Amino acid sequence: MDYKIIDIPKITDPRGNLAVLEKDTIPYKIERVYYLYDVPSDSHRGGHAHKECLELLIAVSGSFTVELDNGKVKETITLNKPDKGLLISTMVWRELADFSSGAMCLVLASHEFEESDYIRDKEDFYLATGSNS
Repeated sequence: MDYKIIDIPKITDPRGNLAVLEKDTIPYKIERVYYLYDVPSDSHRGGHAHKECLELLIAVSGSFTVELDNGKVKETITLNKPDKGLLISTMVWRELADFSSGAMCLVLASHEFEESDYIRDKEDFYLATGSNS
């Protein structure tokens, strides 16, 4: 599967922890930052793949699951620690679900928003990956 869990460096202190994202932590230049919050627990987000954009997802608060599908293998990852990030490569379908109360998903993207980079139809995604799923 084309994903990687990234350890985000943190500084532990009795006053609270500090997580640090610097250019050496993420293997690309960040061009876009957005976050999801107040997502109802029965809702799904995502439901697409990117042709060129890489994304790092971080559960800065609470937890949620990320269902990944590269056309051959399907995996579900739970994100629930703000010092762990999920780096998703190109041509990986992702769906986010099971948001806990107060969950917040921070996304650091390698590209600015461009609609033509998205594959939003799962059948088109399977055709593009040569999958029979």
